[in-house]
Amino acid sequence: MSKEGPKPIVVRNLVKKFNNQVVLDGLNFEVNKGEILVIMGGSGCGKSTLLRLLIGAMRPTSGSIEMLGTDLTRLDEEGLDDLRKKTGILFLNEMGLDPGIDHMSAMRIIDKIHAAEGAVLEFHSICGALPAPEAANNPFRYKFSWSPKGVVLAGNNDAHYLQHGKEISVPTKDLFKNPFVVEFPGIGKMDVYPNRDSMAYQAIYGIPEARTVYRGTFRYPGWCETLDVIKRLDLISQDTFDMTGMTYAGMTCRQINTSSSLPYRQLVADSLGIPVSAYALGAMEWLGLFSEEPMNRTIDSTFEVTSDLMISKMGLGPGERDMVALQHTFLAAYPDGRKEVIRSRMLDYGSMATDTSIARTVALPAAVGVEMILEGKITAKGVHIPVIPEIYNPVLDRLEQMGIRMLEEYGLPLSENIE
Repeated sequence: MSKEGPKPIVVRNLVKKFNNQVVLDGLNFEVNKGEILVIMGGSGCGKSTLLRLLIGAMRPTSGSIEMLGTDLTRLDEEGLDDLRKKTGILFLNEMGLDPGIDHMSAMRIIDKIHAAEGAVLEFHSICGALPAPEAANNPFRYKFSWSPKGVVLAGNNDAHYLQHGKEISVPTKDLFKNPFVVEFPGIGKMDVYPNRDSMAYQAIYGIPEARTVYRGTFRYPGWCETLDVIKRLDLISQDTFDMTGMTYAGMTCRQINTSSSLPYRQLVADSLGIPVSAYALGAMEWLGLFSEEPMNRTIDSTFEVTSDLMISKMGLGPGERDMVALQHTFLAAYPDGRKEVIRSRMLDYGSMATDTSIARTVALPAAVGVEMILEGKITAKGVHIPVIPEIYNPVLDRLEQMGIRMLEEYGLPLSENIE
């Protein structure tokens, strides 16, 4: 221990596993007094997991995390709370787009409803990072504007949400099977599928009264249908096998246990019991999954092959625009018996030639948050996500000055609610 006392943060041999997946493997670092540490990395590399471990929101598989000389991995919840107050440190997490802007824009409305003694009966929050309509010109109607592997890997998630008081669990095999449709102004009809665990947001947003809590993802029509077929064929599995000498068509045929020389599209259609004219099969053919081109792989996974094909064909071009679409829909009820639908929307465009929309909406909230902390405009201490007025009001106001703005509509008829 130095004469200045214990170091603020010391991490030793930190390991975190989820089932058989190793997310953090023997991580070691220290943060000294007066230092600023920035954690950066691609989607899925373990940044959020590390932050949750540092604040005691989850437990490591092994290793230690010391704050001011106290190993927080050995503390109970009461001890963790005392330590957080003692450190006087602000952990400001989830300051991007989703999560980030979605938190702040939702809480601004939720707090207004509660201030009027109202109740949030239903809440839907849907976000999507997509190519602009004119750039959605391939059969998937998708182009990558952020971590490509992360986009594809997210297709292996399951989902959990609350609908009319009933908890709904969606296993990964069914993730894309039953999208619903939302009409978004300026874009048209969009498919929506569930995004991971929505149930946690009932507590995070302080809406225990809500009977529906649903977080979803926007995609153009065609994506869900195609990804469902790709998942039925296990073509984004991370299980590995020997692909030596295989063609793309050979790999696809392996997934249906056949080596027939019939037209590959027909083989897959017959195996899955879908028409050979199915939209998804056309998209797969365009991608190259029925091609007789050699893959030049050894031990690998279908996830790596399929995602690499998508990356090679589905990048956003230099002159093309991307966009972010975000929508919250609330059903609110008040003591006088009145009910209203409230909707909040954002549609933001960017381009590879300037700044992509996904880059703006992910980076700027974090930058604004850091700026306000340094200027003393955010004085909260401890562990926070941006769901308190002290944080979300000034950040949203600053983002509006940068052209990132949610359009709020109040007093809409009940027919405008998402059923």
